[in-house]
Amino acid sequence: MIEADTRISYPDGDVTSESAIVHVQPGGAATSLVVLAATAAHPVDPTWPDQGPDRGTLTVGGSDLPLQDVRIGAWDGTELHVGDRLPARLGTEGWRFVVVHEVPADAALEVGATAVVHVDERHRRSLSLGHTACHVASLALNAALADRWTKDARRDALGAPDFDGIAIQRSVIRPWGSTDTYRLGKSLRRSGFRTEGLGEELDEIARRIDERLAGWVASDAAVWIERPSDALTARRSWHCALPEQTAVIPCGGTHARHLGELGAVTVRLALDDSGTELTMETDARPAGTP
Repeated sequence: MIEADTRISYPDGDVTSESAIVHVQPGGAATSLVVLAATAAHPVDPTWPDQGPDRGTLTVGGSDLPLQDVRIGAWDGTELHVGDRLPARLGTEGWRFVVVHEVPADAALEVGATAVVHVDERHRRSLSLGHTACHVASLALNAALADRWTKDARRDALGAPDFDGIAIQRSVIRPWGSTDTYRLGKSLRRSGFRTEGLGEELDEIARRIDERLAGWVASDAAVWIERPSDALTARRSWHCALPEQTAVIPCGGTHARHLGELGAVTVRLALDDSGTELTMETDARPAGTP
């Protein structure tokens, strides 16, 4: 019986956890869906699925079961809802929100049994560094585009106009980096952002971003996550002690502990043919990566 939100330890960097199984149900012809009281496995959030699921295994009764997927689910008291869209927003009163582990259906699983989560550490690290690189690159992008605003705009964590937060359409965290796509539509222009001549300036803008990122990585600024509790629904925020000031961004993902872990961070900027979509590819190259 699911009586509480899943307790999570991945924001602290944990890659193993041991907990009781609280719910099991079929997930399809070949899978079972398993909910634990607590887990170290990072799930996909259907509301903003930027960071994918952890890889790894669920060990039950001496059997190592591959994690085929890890997702956020919603329990209404009688039914577990899992999918690309949930029927209730995270934290809605009367619902329980849980991490759902998808494993092969032929596994022998019982409520009350102990399960141990083992996360693939290299894959987790690659996404954690990619997610941290995404955040610092977005701040550097905002600073590099600050002179293109003709009206006052919402500010980011460092006080620059928040182009990233205003124009972002989608973000994909990938191993050692990210791909962020921004909409340069009429609403953005009405808000005061100048798009004229942007394409011709992209190389210079990227150079300024890379220069700022190099300075931040060289500072080896500390990175940490703050949260009021270990419940899945607790609001979490990313903190980074940058030389200018500590930046704070709401975030539910996993991250590096210091910017020095990122190694060389570079970006590539590109406009689509219509000039209405800007893409930023961010890559981190820590020592030892190909």
